[in-house]
Amino acid sequence: MSEDDGTAAGGARLPLLLEAVLEVGTELDLPATLQHIVTRAAGLTDARYGALGVLDLGGGPDRPRLSDLYTTGLPAAARARIGGLPDGHSGLIGALIDDPRPLRIDDLTTDPRARGLPPGHPPMRSFLGVPIHAADEVFGNLYLTGKRGGPFTEEDVQLLRVLASQAGIAIGNARLYGAARLRERWIEGAAAVTTALLTAGSATDALVTVAERARLLADAAAGAILQPTRGGGMEIVAASAPDPAGELLGATIPPGSAILDQLLAGEPVFITDSATDPRMATPVRSRFGPSMMLPLQSGGRLIGTLALPRVRGGRPYSAVERTMAARFASHAALALVLADAQTRRERLAVYEDRDRIARDLHDLVVQRLFATGLMLESTHRRAERAADGDAPGAAAPEAGAARTVRDCLAFAVDELESTIQEVRTAILALQQPPADAPTNLRGRVLRETAAAGAVLGFPPSLRFLGAVDTLVDDPVAGPLLVVLRRALSEAAHRTGVTRVAVAVDVTTFLPDGRPCVRLTVRDDGTASPDDGSGPRGEGTALVWRSPIGPAPGA
Repeated sequence: MSEDDGTAAGGARLPLLLEAVLEVGTELDLPATLQHIVTRAAGLTDARYGALGVLDLGGGPDRPRLSDLYTTGLPAAARARIGGLPDGHSGLIGALIDDPRPLRIDDLTTDPRARGLPPGHPPMRSFLGVPIHAADEVFGNLYLTGKRGGPFTEEDVQLLRVLASQAGIAIGNARLYGAARLRERWIEGAAAVTTALLTAGSATDALVTVAERARLLADAAAGAILQPTRGGGMEIVAASAPDPAGELLGATIPPGSAILDQLLAGEPVFITDSATDPRMATPVRSRFGPSMMLPLQSGGRLIGTLALPRVRGGRPYSAVERTMAARFASHAALALVLADAQTRRERLAVYEDRDRIARDLHDLVVQRLFATGLMLESTHRRAERAADGDAPGAAAPEAGAARTVRDCLAFAVDELESTIQEVRTAILALQQPPADAPTNLRGRVLRETAAAGAVLGFPPSLRFLGAVDTLVDDPVAGPLLVVLRRALSEAAHRTGVTRVAVAVDVTTFLPDGRPCVRLTVRDDGTASPDDGSGPRGEGTALVWRSPIGPAPGA
């Protein structure tokens, strides 16, 4: 080809170059941008096959390695037969990594660096490689082979250098956009974790929340929280995975492991391949590839380690992902500390409230017992006077004396039973774990009356008759609680209320013989004229019933 022919050919390809430059700059998605670059490079140089290898420093400070490879002209089946990524430590790929300058070879069969192609790789003869610079660093390399019509020319080199220069700008923009989106995603995830942790029910739930959210943000195969063991190792105490994570729980890093000292010292660890890294000692390591192990520490206190492994052969973590994951781990550790402190405060408040209940209950019981004792003493004296009236020569006792004594004794017995019931109810309620909402009917009724007591200014008295928790199921308990809540609210709005009595009785029957639960709410306030619940000045009574079983013989 003469010089004029080369110039004419170059001029003919100039529109193609301009079109390629414009196209690679239209995408903000980095993978799409990289695929456009390699496709356009192959078309511009008339190459059968093209590849763009992305470099990553994860292999060491002095030896970059390939972290991803975008190809064109190679069918998916052929790409699958070739297998995984080359390590970039040898061959032509390694040569271009070691010396990032354009490399053109007319006949690969005569070049010793082209030896050792993997099985299934298409035959190659001509080769052209050009580095891509982005933000003053080598981002990757373009590899082209199989030029139609002969070897690559110097003109191909110049065209590819121009395209690589513009591609570096497009890659820089796409990386900035991707990094901004990634930061936004991690920041939103960290905020969501904080909100979730402050409402988590237990410490285990909080750890699982951190593991699950981090797994989703990092696009990892699993998320796990490891904590130090008494024996000096570390154990997975919480895990999240798309598949059941049960086999991850309990996996340990034994004492003496090379990686353990770093983890216990609160240092992050980044692993290229968990299955082959000699530092890894967990039995589940064979399932995973690239991994991050990040300290969860706040204020110098090591809570544990967040492990985020990807699948075997998965994409290595980028520098931005590592940075954002490390910040997320620090944020999550602080949120865990705050959530733990909040739980402790809530538990302390419950215990303080229980102390107050115990004091109030003590005062109430003592007052009732003292009042009952005085009444019984007075009754005893009446009985003695009545007995003296029966003595020979004494005047006949009044006709109502015996009846008065019986009434007093009956009232005293009722007061003692009421006191016993309230003490028993308080004991059962106090057995409920502080961090849990009550699940049985007794606890839920007690919660409603306690809430009403804050409005009334005094605690309502409460009695349970029969096996309430056993006989009353949820379909009946729900309406009962609604009626109770409404009755207590109405009592709080009446005037002159100084006492409210609540009774839940499962020992009664409906007129048709079916067993039922009966809710009774009485107060001593003033009823409104059209209330319908009782005469004015005689207090208010609400009675509600619901069947809890079939009629006898049904």
